[in-house]
Amino acid sequence: MSTVVCPGSFDPLTLGHVDIVRRAARIFDEVIVCVAYNPRKKGMFEVGERVAIMEEEFKDLPNVSVDSFSGLLVDFCSQKNAVAVVKGIRSNEDYEYELPMAHVNKRLTGIDTIFLPTSPGLSFISSTLVKEVFAFGGDTSEFLPASVQQKLLEKK
Repeated sequence: MSTVVCPGSFDPLTLGHVDIVRRAARIFDEVIVCVAYNPRKKGMFEVGERVAIMEEEFKDLPNVSVDSFSGLLVDFCSQKNAVAVVKGIRSNEDYEYELPMAHVNKRLTGIDTIFLPTSPGLSFISSTLVKEVFAFGGDTSEFLPASVQQKLLEKK
């Protein structure tokens, strides 16, 4: 059975994230979506909220589960017996950022990283961009699942 981990902050969960997770679910037997917790960062949503949002978004996929972690991703992957990490890549900048981490993860535990390019129509979406547009009162509905958009509006 091939178990992979799809990590990220997912703050907020975007349609780009949804695309990567759903495509990974078609390829691998089990996908664990892993919400990263960084105590130094204050997010729009608490980790528990992000986990709940993602559990709701992927409830139709029986081979997808959602968890959270703090610390080294490779330790989480080892605990879950994952064979690979799956990361979405939007651009060459993402690749250049992610590649050194992939090499370090491989060196630490032997785990591979698989890069999935985002679907072309979603490649410009990032959580950072969504947060900026939202902060200035812009409409973020075309970048987010409807349930996430609603939760954002509730926070306003």
